[in-house]
This record gives sequence, C-alpha cells and structure tokens, in this order.
Amino acid sequence: MFNALMSLVEALTTLLYPLYASVVAIEGPNRLDEKQWLAYWIIYSFFTLVEIVLQPLLEWIPFWCDVKLYLVLWLILPHFKGAAFLYERFVTTRSDVHIGESELINLEKFI
Repeated sequence: MFNALMSLVEALTTLLYPLYASVVAIEGPNRLDEKQWLAYWIIYSFFTLVEIVLQPLLEWIPFWCDVKLYLVLWLILPHFKGAAFLYERFVTTRSDVHIGESELINLEKFI
C-alpha cells in the first residue's frame, strides 16, 4: 500500500505538475517560465537516465525515494528554481562549447 502511494506521489510530482506548468508557461507571456520548465525537462531526463543506470546501487541507499522526491521538489518549486540553477551552472557552460553559430542560426528559424 505504501509503495503504491509513493508511486502516485512520485508521478504527480515528477510528471503531472511539471506537465501542467509547462503548458501554462508556453501559453503565457513570461519567457522565464518557459526556460525554467525546459530546463526542468532536460535535467529530469538526465537524472532519469542516470537513475536507470545506477538502479542496482540506488536500491541499497536507505530512503532513496524520499531523497529523490525532495530533489525533484527543489527542481520544480518556483521559490528555488533548482532546474534553472542546474541548467545555468552545468548545461549552459558545456553547451557553448558544442553548439556552433550555424546551429544557433538554424534554431532561430523555429523561434
């Protein structure tokens, strides 16, 4: 019963609320909200891939589900904007090296 409840809370926290907030951000006038939620999906995708690879090790960590829930809350809550922080701190600094000027020009056609 507890595992089913935790699965529901995890799905609501990691997927449903960010999905709703992403749609609201896209439809709204604030570009910073769009950046926050795009950053969330990038960070969350990377986090999920790492979690899949490290799953056998993570099963041995006590309270891993709780730690993951708090991490995701830090990523999504507007007060903290953890996803935007991680994106600016780690992704932006590395993507500048790999994304050339031609890719940016091609992307501007879609914006």
